Amino acid sequence: MADSPSLRNLTVEDARARILAGAARLGIESVALEQSLGRVLAEPVVADRAQPPFDASAMDGWAIRRADYEPSKAFAVAGESAAGKAYPRVVEAGQAVRIFTGAPVPAGADLVIIQEEAVREGGAVRFEAGEAPKANIRAAGGDFQAGAALLEAGAVIDPWRLSLVASAGLAQVPVARRPRVAILATGDELVPPGAAPRADQIFESGSFSLAALVEAWGGEAFRLKAQGDDAAAIAASVGPVEADLIVTIGGASVGDHDLVKPALRTLGLTLAVETVAVRPGKPTWFGTLEDGRRVLGLPGNPASALVCAELFLKPPLAALTGADPQVRLSAARLVAPLSATGPREHWMRARLAVDAEGRLTADAFPDQDSSLIGVFSQADALLRRRPGAPAAQAGDTVEVLPLRRG
Repeated sequence: MADSPSLRNLTVEDARARILAGAARLGIESVALEQSLGRVLAEPVVADRAQPPFDASAMDGWAIRRADYEPSKAFAVAGESAAGKAYPRVVEAGQAVRIFTGAPVPAGADLVIIQEEAVREGGAVRFEAGEAPKANIRAAGGDFQAGAALLEAGAVIDPWRLSLVASAGLAQVPVARRPRVAILATGDELVPPGAAPRADQIFESGSFSLAALVEAWGGEAFRLKAQGDDAAAIAASVGPVEADLIVTIGGASVGDHDLVKPALRTLGLTLAVETVAVRPGKPTWFGTLEDGRRVLGLPGNPASALVCAELFLKPPLAALTGADPQVRLSAARLVAPLSATGPREHWMRARLAVDAEGRLTADAFPDQDSSLIGVFSQADALLRRRPGAPAAQAGDTVEVLPLRRG
């Protein structure tokens, strides 16, 4: 089957739009609160109770009625209010209740004098807090009110949002189902780490890094056994796989040994993207099998595969979980000059820093060869150079895509 010219050399944006077409949240499941970290909310989290649910003391001190306060006036000690053990009665005129941070302010009281401004004298207490002391009270609902939407569907649960969900009292959290992603590396030259390679073979590394990225990006990854340059074996490996997305590594170009697309055409592959005008990663492709399974084909060179994973794998994974698939870039100041680009968009591995003036800077590595894994291990950003861009000088503003490290 001949390639279609209309699907070749697509821009990055056009290719990504085609990959995202029809990608929507897969389904909803409920998980325990402690298992929700990193998951994507499938429904809004709405508070059914105010937080705090009562007026709470912001300090250790004494709760009294403001109308009764006078410097040096003696108040009768009526009792105590502690966190989880509220004072059960109304504070009367001339009474003071010992109170601790976070404890409910007793009914009738509207002022907390901090303990440093109080002098206890047996059953009485005096205050020297000036003429107009601060209330030191956190109002009920000061964090959020009952009925407030705390988090919207599509939010990723991080440790801070996990605390918010817990404060709303949810023990079970409705989240999007994680996409199942099968990863298949191909090539006669590949052997698994730990094996004894021949002189003309290399260790297979791409599937390990991509599986880790898939897990970090909200998917459920499983690696298929690597296959050689054998179309029948490739088709047999992919055929029975139950996955929402299949990612292949290698065999993506048009050489005699690039057999992935021909192999998958036997499974009804229909292409939406054949090549992308991007450097590295021009052979990247995308399509669907006859049964609807999506397939993303990445180049075999490790750097190409990892760059294109950021551009073309991360967004559909987000879409399949109901998260925002948009790729957001940051502005940085260029550290060293860069030559003019050619007709393809170039994504360069770079190192970020902050200069003495607090500005983000980007320094592209001098060697951008697509086979260099060592460079990628040191990079913490991809620096975008648009097609046909002129030479850039140190100090120019450039676009960068920060990489998640650690």
